[in-house]
Amino acid sequence: MSEADGDVAGLTEADRAVINAFQGGFPVVERPFEPAAAALRDRGIDVSAAELLEIVQELDESGVLSRFGALVNAEEIGGSATLVAMHADEDRFDEVAETVNAHREVAHNYEREHPHLNMWFVVSVADESRVREVLDEIEAETGEETYNLPKQQEFRVEAKFLLDGPIPDGDVDLSGLGPDVTPTDRRTLTPAERDLVVEVQGGLPVTATPYADVADAIDAETAWVVETIKRFEREGKVRRVGVVPNHYALGYTENGMTVWDVPDGVVDEVGPAIASLPFVTHCYERPRHEGVWPYNFFAMTHGRSEAESDRRIRRVREEMAEFWDVGDDDWDSLFSTRILKKTGIRLDERAAANTE
Repeated sequence: MSEADGDVAGLTEADRAVINAFQGGFPVVERPFEPAAAALRDRGIDVSAAELLEIVQELDESGVLSRFGALVNAEEIGGSATLVAMHADEDRFDEVAETVNAHREVAHNYEREHPHLNMWFVVSVADESRVREVLDEIEAETGEETYNLPKQQEFRVEAKFLLDGPIPDGDVDLSGLGPDVTPTDRRTLTPAERDLVVEVQGGLPVTATPYADVADAIDAETAWVVETIKRFEREGKVRRVGVVPNHYALGYTENGMTVWDVPDGVVDEVGPAIASLPFVTHCYERPRHEGVWPYNFFAMTHGRSEAESDRRIRRVREEMAEFWDVGDDDWDSLFSTRILKKTGIRLDERAAANTE
């Protein structure tokens, strides 16, 4: 066990195997714990389906997992979300945060280390035109200017947090199991699909038959739920199915948002290269704001210690230097110092607005 891994020393070998193996690629079949357990046995982890279910239940109940289930891609469901930065003076920071957080459209809000832009939040809306309205309201209420940083290109969104222990590469992928489905190019949801999205957005029931339980909850057939979630995976409406760790509980407490002023001509090359680094969990191109915010490229890293985080950021810079001459003024790293709000994206509203 590494020193950095000591925060989660109470986890068993089987716990670690499950966390590493199934942050994606969990089977979408009526009784998924049976093939999942068989895959673990093939990797030398002697566990039955019932024992695997019990492990996931205990990890979920203890808070090691944020949830278990399908990670819905909100962007593909409907509506819009954007990242916003703003300044708040130290003597009224909490007052400004309270005002911002009072807006139901604000899903996440973090205090970050930066000499000027020290508050960063996500606005999620059913109608994209509402973004500007929300920001105008916040500016009027706080007296502070907001800086909208919508995603222009997405290169990676894959927040996986691996532990020392079995299956260290996290490469068990059972997503090929399940029904043979054909993706569609339909952008809107049917009423039944909307009900499914709303039901699973917070996770699947941690039971031997999670998809059947979802079907019961929305008065649908189990086969339809399995087929639809599998199709959503193929269409990108579901990013992955599996366990979703609470990265703080796993010791990943260092959350570094690295930002870069990448020359426009090499962004399309830099993006895939940085996204290929396994410890980069999010990677985007976003707009600059002249005179205030010179950076157009964001790469999020997480570490289990300050030293590990620093090593990973240095590795990002080394990769950047393969494409352009990176100067000290061309980048920064903004660590989060406080979670101000974390309620999640309101998929129910966005899905409803995108329903046929």
